[in-house]
Amino acid sequence: MKRFLTMVSAALLTGAAAPSPASELADDPFVWLEDWTGPRAMQWVEAENKATVATLQGDPRYAGYYRDALAIASAKDRIAMPMLIHGRIYNFWRDADHPQGVWRYTSEGDYASATPNWTTVLDLDALSRAEGKKWVWKGATILDPEERIALLALSDGGEDAVRLREFDLVDGRFVPGGFDIPNAKQNAEWLDKDTLLLSRDWGADSLTKSGYPFVIKTLKRGQKLDDAQEVFRGAASDQLMSMPILLSDGQGNRAAFLFRGVTFFGNETWLLTAQGTKRLALPARSQLQGMVDGQVLIQTSEAWESGGVTVPAGALASVALKALQAGSVLTPEIVFAPTPRQSIDGVVATRSRVVLSLNDNVRGRVRVYARGAKGWSAQPVDLPDNATISTVAASDKSDQVYLSVAGFLAPTTLWAMDAADPKPVQVKAMPARFDAAGLVVEQFEARSSDGTKIPYFIVHKKGMTPDGSTPTIMTAYGGFEVPMTPSYAAITGKLWLERGNSFVLANIRGGGEFGPAWHEAGLKTRRQIIYDDFAAVAQDIFARKLSSPQKFGIYGGSNGGLLMGVEFNQHPDLWNGVVIQVPLLDMIRYEQIAAGASWVDEYGSVSVPEEKAFLETISPYANIRKGVAYPTPYIWTTTKDDRVGPQHARKFAARLKDYGLPYLFYEDTAGGHSGDADIEQGARLQAMQMVYFSQRLEGK
Repeated sequence: MKRFLTMVSAALLTGAAAPSPASELADDPFVWLEDWTGPRAMQWVEAENKATVATLQGDPRYAGYYRDALAIASAKDRIAMPMLIHGRIYNFWRDADHPQGVWRYTSEGDYASATPNWTTVLDLDALSRAEGKKWVWKGATILDPEERIALLALSDGGEDAVRLREFDLVDGRFVPGGFDIPNAKQNAEWLDKDTLLLSRDWGADSLTKSGYPFVIKTLKRGQKLDDAQEVFRGAASDQLMSMPILLSDGQGNRAAFLFRGVTFFGNETWLLTAQGTKRLALPARSQLQGMVDGQVLIQTSEAWESGGVTVPAGALASVALKALQAGSVLTPEIVFAPTPRQSIDGVVATRSRVVLSLNDNVRGRVRVYARGAKGWSAQPVDLPDNATISTVAASDKSDQVYLSVAGFLAPTTLWAMDAADPKPVQVKAMPARFDAAGLVVEQFEARSSDGTKIPYFIVHKKGMTPDGSTPTIMTAYGGFEVPMTPSYAAITGKLWLERGNSFVLANIRGGGEFGPAWHEAGLKTRRQIIYDDFAAVAQDIFARKLSSPQKFGIYGGSNGGLLMGVEFNQHPDLWNGVVIQVPLLDMIRYEQIAAGASWVDEYGSVSVPEEKAFLETISPYANIRKGVAYPTPYIWTTTKDDRVGPQHARKFAARLKDYGLPYLFYEDTAGGHSGDADIEQGARLQAMQMVYFSQRLEGK
C-alpha cells in the first residue's frame, strides 16, 4: 500500500469550510471567499480570471508555449506505462484524439513491439459525451488477476470524490446490475466476487472533521447501501480515513487488513477474521507494503522493537502472516535498513521476490530481495545512474517487473526484468522532447541556518558564464516525507531550458529524501528550518553567481505552495517571480478549510498556544505587509480542488489587492487538486506559468 501523503490523489477530501467562531470571522474581511462555489465568490473569480488571461494568454509567446506543451502532452510516441493483469498489459492513455483518455489492453508479447495493437475497453471521452459528465480517471481496483472484473473510480471534473462502477474487462462494458456506488469520498477492496469492503460517506456521523470516512462496511452484490453491514469503526476525531487493504501473494495467501488513520502519521492496523477484527501489534508509524510467501512487508517511519529485534526508522521489515493471525509475539525480519543518506522510494512484491527502489543521496537505486533459510538477501540491479528509478508494474502472479528510469536530461525509458533473475532489458524509450545538447546537471550543497548541508541540483548551459545573468527557476516541496528527485520534465525543458535558462531542484528538509529524520526536522514549530533551507539554496546559487535575484523565480504547489507563500513574505528580495500553485496560505484558519484538520500532525494546530503562536509567524495570508516591495506573484488554483481548496489562493490575492500590491490570480474551473481534467488543461496551465516567468525573468 502506498504511504498516506497529503498531496497524493488517493486522499479523498471535502471542500466545505467548517463553522468558525464569530470573533474569528470578524477579523477576516475575506472569509466570504471561502464559500466554495458561492455566486459572490465565483463572480470575483470570473473578474480576476479575465484580467489574468489578458495578461498571460494575451502575451505573444503564449500561443507557441501552449502549442509546444500540448504537443508534448499528447504525443503518440510517449511510453504507454503498463499495468499487469493476468497476462495482459493494461494502460490508461490520453492524446489529442482522447483528451480525457481511454482504458485499453494488449498482450505482454505485443506490448514490447514498436506499435502495439491496443484494444480499447473504455473511452472516457465517449462516456462523458453520452452521460453529460466530464469523467476523470482515478484508477481501477481489480477483483483478482484470474478474474475479469474491475471496480473503476471515476471523478466528475477531477474532484477526489469518485463514483465506483463495476466493469467487465473482457466485454468492455459496465456490468449490468453490478456495483454502482454513488459519488462520495470512498475507498473499496474486493473481499470476494460478490462482496466489497467499503469505506465511504454513509451519512450522518460517518466522516471526520476533515471529511474522511471512518466507517467500513461489507456491501453484498445487489444490496442497498443502507443495508451494508458495519465491520469496523474508527472515530470522528481521527485525522485520516479508515480504509480496507487487501494483500495476497503468489502462494495463495490472502488477508484483509483495516487501516485506521488516527493521526496523519500515526495509525492502527487491524486484521479482519471470521471472528471479527483484531488489532495488530504494529508500530503506529508504519505501512503495509505487500506480501511474499506468507511474509507481510512493513515499512517503518519509527524505530520498532519486538521479539528481541530492533527495526530502525525508515526500514523495511517482514512478519509472518500466520503470526499476525495467531496474535503471537511478532519477530520481524529486517529486509532493508537505510544509511543516513538513503530512503525507501517504493516497494513491490512479485510472486517470489521483493523489489525495492531507494534514494541514495537523491539518486535512484534498485535492489531485489529474496528470502531464504538465513533471512533476506539483496541483489543490486544494474540500471542507469544519476536518475530516478521507479517500479511501474508488477504482480504477485509472476516475477515480471517493469521499471521506469528518468533523469533531468535523459528521457524516460522503460525496462523489463524477471525479479527471480534480475537482468533488466530496455523495452521502451521516450524520444527527446527538447534539445539537451550543451546542457549539464550539477549537484551542490548549501549550508542552512543551523549549519546542515542541503543538497540541490541545477540544470544549466555547459560553460555558462557565472555572472548572475541567467534566468533561473527553482522548486521544492519540503513536507510530509515526500522526496523530490530528478525527473525528465519535458515541457520545462522545451519552454525554459532550451532557451538557455536554468532549473533548480532543492532537496530541503521536511521531505523524504533522507528518510524520516529529514522530515521530522521540520515538523510543526520546527518548520522555520524548511524555509531557511530553501532560502539558503538560493543564496548559495547567488554566491556562485549562477543567477541573481532579478533573474530568479520560484514555484511550488500544495504544501509547496505554502512554501512559496512563506518565501514570498520572508525573502521578497531574493526572487523576482513567485508562482503559488493550489496552495495552503491561511495557516490560522487552515484547519477550518477543506481537509486542513487532517494535517495538524505536520503543521500544528491553533488550538495549541505554542503552535498557534508559531503559525502566526509563518502564515502567508497573515503576514502580507503594506508598502513592502514584493515581487508580483502568480497565484493559481482550481475550483474543483476538494482537497486543499481554492479558498486559500482567493483570500491571499484579495488581501494583496486590498493592500494595493500587484499580483496575478487564476482559477481554473476543472481539474481538481492536480489540474488533471484533460491534457488541454495541463498544457494551458504550463504555458501560462512559463509566460509569467518569461515576463518576469527574461525581460523580453
